[in-house]
Amino acid sequence: MRPLPPVEDLGEGVWSVPVPIPGNPLGYTLVYVLESPRGPVLVDAGWHHEDSWQALTAGLESAGTAVADVRGVVLTHFHPDHSGLAGRVREASGAWIAMHGADAELVRHFARIGADEQRERLIGRTAGAGASAAELEELARTAPPFAVPAPPDRTLADGELVDLPQRKLRAVWTPGHTPGHICLHLEDADRLFTGDHVLPRITPHIGLYAFDDGDDPLGEYLASLSRIAETPDETRILPAHEHRFSGAAERAAEIAAHHEHKLAELAGLLADGDATLWELSARLPWKRGWEAMAVAQRRMAAAETAAHVRTLERRGLAVCADGADGALRWRSADPAGP
Repeated sequence: MRPLPPVEDLGEGVWSVPVPIPGNPLGYTLVYVLESPRGPVLVDAGWHHEDSWQALTAGLESAGTAVADVRGVVLTHFHPDHSGLAGRVREASGAWIAMHGADAELVRHFARIGADEQRERLIGRTAGAGASAAELEELARTAPPFAVPAPPDRTLADGELVDLPQRKLRAVWTPGHTPGHICLHLEDADRLFTGDHVLPRITPHIGLYAFDDGDDPLGEYLASLSRIAETPDETRILPAHEHRFSGAAERAAEIAAHHEHKLAELAGLLADGDATLWELSARLPWKRGWEAMAVAQRRMAAAETAAHVRTLERRGLAVCADGADGALRWRSADPAGP
């Protein structure tokens, strides 16, 4: 696990508080504390764990405040390493929780269907990706319970200002990593909080999990990157993981090039004949290697493959059909067309 950096005063009423993610190679989420005359607002809240809670509350005290003083928590997205402690902060302080409306709808959806139904859908979708019976059994045995994020009190739209008295914190909708992912521009200090949208070294996970729907998360992500590419070089970028940096346009271009390279790789694989998402994923290079992955990691890899193949489909380069075994199969589009 990555070593935990210190709590830092970044100047102009902004603090960085690292909150650990126990057992996760990411190590920690950087929670940002934004001062205001009527109490601080947090950008993200961290993982739901007692060690994480202790780090967050101690970090707030180092920043000269306390969890009871928190005015609000604005979430860049609903993932548990960002939203996990938001509900507990609200209980301790009466703070509001805000997120983009698209992620808020997902949170409400998760609450409606419940943990058991989510598990059944997870296994069904993994079967549809082409996983073996043994892998499905392993997934059913090892998949952790689903944790539904705390429901938000407020939703934010693109361009809307967050309730941060005497300051200007504006939501910038950047879908892809999640449908409602937002970056947040602190205009009075020219800081851009990017959540998981743009990170300095690693490439954020872009996955398509409902393989048979019409979503195109990678296409949305690439379009969102183009918005970040317009950020001036002098704007300081504050991501949720790793470290701060400048030069958002250059980093956005690097990430886009990475995805275009992977799209070209997949197009080449599809030219060899039709395949399931599982088969395609097994033939792609991964940092850890397909054979070394547990089934949960293979599922995430297949979801990433699905996102890329869906973008190829939108570009007219791939088509999808149901296989005889019930798994979806992908192939190159007929260049001659119908």
